[in-house]
Amino acid sequence: MIMNTIYSSTLTRSFLVAGLAFAGTLLSFSATVTPAQAGTNHYNAKLSTAVAAPKDKVVNGVVWKCAGDNCGGVIDGARPLNTCIQVVKAFGKVQSFTGPKGEFSAEDLTKCNAAT
Repeated sequence: MIMNTIYSSTLTRSFLVAGLAFAGTLLSFSATVTPAQAGTNHYNAKLSTAVAAPKDKVVNGVVWKCAGDNCGGVIDGARPLNTCIQVVKAFGKVQSFTGPKGEFSAEDLTKCNAAT
């Protein structure tokens, strides 16, 4: 009887430790994966000249929100360069433009800003 009580107590402690370890692993995994996924469906643009007041405009069927010199919108299905060109037409030249594949090169920014 005493052996069953000791065995039961040890088994309960083992399950508790295993459950906590699993929960910790799950939380740490979700914390490392979530930020990477969050940025994949948005474009971000830094304007050369800040907007005077927060401004929203529809660009390629998607609402873009700008405040100061920062603008953002969800990916619209168009080529990133085409979206950048439409953003420049709507808000003005950009210093940087970032999409799902990273930040635009200087060459792509030049092409984008030539749209004005």
